[in-house]
Amino acid sequence: MKIFSSKPRAVLAGTLIVLALFLLHPGATRLKSRVITSISASVGRPVDLSSVHIRLLPRPGFEVENLVVYDDPVFGAEPMIRASEVTADLRLTALLRGRIEIARLDLTEPSLNLVHREGGYWNLGALIQRATHSSLAPTGNATAHPRPHFPYIAGSSGRINFKNGPEKKPYAFINADFALWQDSEDSWGGRMKAQPFRSDLNLTDVGQLQVEGTWKRAQMVRETPLEVKLEWSRAQVGQVTKFLTGIDKGWRGAIDITASLSGSLSKLKISSTAAVDDFRRYDITSGKSLRLAARCDGEYSAETHEFHQVLCSAPVGDGVLTLTGDVGLPATNNYVLSLKAEDVPAIGMVLLAERLKKGLPDDLTAEGTLHGVLSLQQSGSESVARWDGQGEIANFRLTSEQTKAELGPVNVPFVILDDSPEGRKRAKVLTKIRTGAIFPKGAHFEFGPIALGSAHATGASARGWLNRSSYNVVMTGDAEVARTLRLARMMGFPAIAATAEGPAQLNLQIAGNWTGAESSQGLAFAAPQITGTAKLHNIRVTPWGMGDPIEISAEMQLAPDGVHVRKLNAKAASTTWSGSLDMPRGCGHPESCTVHFALNADQLALNRMRDWVSGRSKSRPWYRVLETGRSPGTSLLARLHGTGQIHTSRFVVHEVTATNASANLDLEAGVLTISSLKADVFGGKYRGNWEADFGASPALCSGSGNLSGVLLAKIADQMKDGWIAGTASGSYELKGPCSGDFWQSGSGTLQVEMRDGVLPHVLIGDDPAALRVTRLSGTGQLASGKIEFSSAKLNSPSGTYQISGSVSLNRAVNLKMTRIPIDGTHSGYDITGTLARPQVTPLSNTEQARLKTPAK
Repeated sequence: MKIFSSKPRAVLAGTLIVLALFLLHPGATRLKSRVITSISASVGRPVDLSSVHIRLLPRPGFEVENLVVYDDPVFGAEPMIRASEVTADLRLTALLRGRIEIARLDLTEPSLNLVHREGGYWNLGALIQRATHSSLAPTGNATAHPRPHFPYIAGSSGRINFKNGPEKKPYAFINADFALWQDSEDSWGGRMKAQPFRSDLNLTDVGQLQVEGTWKRAQMVRETPLEVKLEWSRAQVGQVTKFLTGIDKGWRGAIDITASLSGSLSKLKISSTAAVDDFRRYDITSGKSLRLAARCDGEYSAETHEFHQVLCSAPVGDGVLTLTGDVGLPATNNYVLSLKAEDVPAIGMVLLAERLKKGLPDDLTAEGTLHGVLSLQQSGSESVARWDGQGEIANFRLTSEQTKAELGPVNVPFVILDDSPEGRKRAKVLTKIRTGAIFPKGAHFEFGPIALGSAHATGASARGWLNRSSYNVVMTGDAEVARTLRLARMMGFPAIAATAEGPAQLNLQIAGNWTGAESSQGLAFAAPQITGTAKLHNIRVTPWGMGDPIEISAEMQLAPDGVHVRKLNAKAASTTWSGSLDMPRGCGHPESCTVHFALNADQLALNRMRDWVSGRSKSRPWYRVLETGRSPGTSLLARLHGTGQIHTSRFVVHEVTATNASANLDLEAGVLTISSLKADVFGGKYRGNWEADFGASPALCSGSGNLSGVLLAKIADQMKDGWIAGTASGSYELKGPCSGDFWQSGSGTLQVEMRDGVLPHVLIGDDPAALRVTRLSGTGQLASGKIEFSSAKLNSPSGTYQISGSVSLNRAVNLKMTRIPIDGTHSGYDITGTLARPQVTPLSNTEQARLKTPAK
């Protein structure tokens, strides 16, 4: 019974003891100096720490706080390693012999400083060299040994900083897990997994870097035999360029780099592969996925800091790009390189262009092969590099069914020049065939001339240059506008949305930059800028969505700040135009820019102009010229922005003709404003302002104006019925829908004054003479297709009358003439019928009236 009861107590006691060994970490102040000595002997550097606690389970050891491993003073005063928490496991075989020896050091969130000083030395290299010269036993040797063992050193979630002397660089590795150990008597190993980081930039998707290697004992660091494998994966191109240069260049894609290094630092063989999947510009998301890949081999010498026997190859279809030569580190400015292209298919260059240039058609295809050689060399004593090379794209042909364009087949020669004496000599020879372009100083790539005519015709040609940051292409000669516009669309350049035919004399420059600019609004690639001159001769242009074509002859200048059209002569809507146009640049699409114009027209027929703008050819009543008849946003008026002056000798609205007409026009956001409208009409003067809002549904029109000195007989003649004569003046304010029922749906106020007039069809009483009007004045209200008069006043030799009633726009009359009382007498007349056939009846029996029927 006692035995049975003692077993649970024993188990409980044992459990409590084990738990205590896990949880209780008693201080080890007396052992602190021995722990410091042991760690310092293991790493070969002075060490300090703030406190030590004993840990018995799961393995005997110490828990150390605030560990500091000091660096060699020649590399600076800052410690090499800092770690707030460190676990030091003891080697059991040494502990059984009464000796404290560190078997493993686990550093939590350590900070490691890698320092480079003059002469190419690194503090980590010095540490490794000291370790290789020490008499430490291998890390994994479990047998007892009189010599101390090299500990297994591991760090987790650490940070590795880089310093150049006392200066700390912004480059670092974060989330770093690393380990260091001694494999055997003569070899060591290490590995690291970390994320590249820059303290001065906000970076994402920089990928993960993994390094694993081994090295052996040697007398000097540069003679140390080593084997290293490196992998940089899941990195994004834009973030990598930002990490290396500080600027996101605007390119996208996933980078994978692998490399293997073997040998010694004095002669290190390197074999590497690099690939970029889905390479593209940041703002290009469509198109075929593009993979760039290359393999490079070579040797590196730490003594000369140079790469020798470099051989890089990148297959492209059935061809290959090959880079060979020797190259020093960037700071040495010492390299000799040669790039050779053999049978590289032109379609490969097109696929690359589709990922670099926005706006290229999806079905762009190419034929031809690229052959060429490029050499680049510079010695440390030379201030600039020397470039040389030449080649050709043979039988180059570019087609696109989408844009209905074709270029070639042509041979495209190219040459690489620089500012060296040889380069200047070659440039002097080329000057004889260069046209138009101003070629840059420094190394650049020149190509052309390229014939832009069809396979069976000659005409304009193009040549140009490009360097590491920008490009410039010059087009000169006589060209067919239609073909030139199709080629422009195929090349991804903006072109007017119109069908154009006819010849033009071109002298154009197309220039731009390769790299994107990073700003607070994000990345932006500036669109290529087209400048120069174009002389147009009888060009027939049909803007999309419009009617008959425009015939244009003009001189056009494309300046950096705007497009200027001078000596303009055009025919559109049976009208001959002349004048000038100016349009600013940099406002996006051409239809988004405000056109400034000063135009003269020999005659302008409103109904024909409206039919032409809307694309309609059938005739319509004149009062429907304002009707859009198109869905919102599709009409020309809804797309254009313009302001300026217009003058015409004859302005025709249906059968009404005004002469010497002029106005200021402003079209913005679908609102057409016509101000200072002036014209001579019916022998008088017209002044007015109108506004049409085509953005409203339905479109709304409003206007005001006045007429003076109008000869009413001319109006009667226009109506083919001499129902009125005299002179008149008046004013109006009107508004309503801009449609065919404007006069039926519109409303407004009219004021009219008539003098010295006659109404031939109106006879009053027994007087055989027509009604003469000394003066008539009044105000009318337009509504529902009628003009209502409430208090008009008519003075005539027969008396003075108050006029009320209405006159409809279809010429129906319903008026009442009431004589103003004289001596208590009241009389008047009802006038009904039409303007051509009025019926006059007395209001009472005080007077007689009769109808005079106009002669047929």
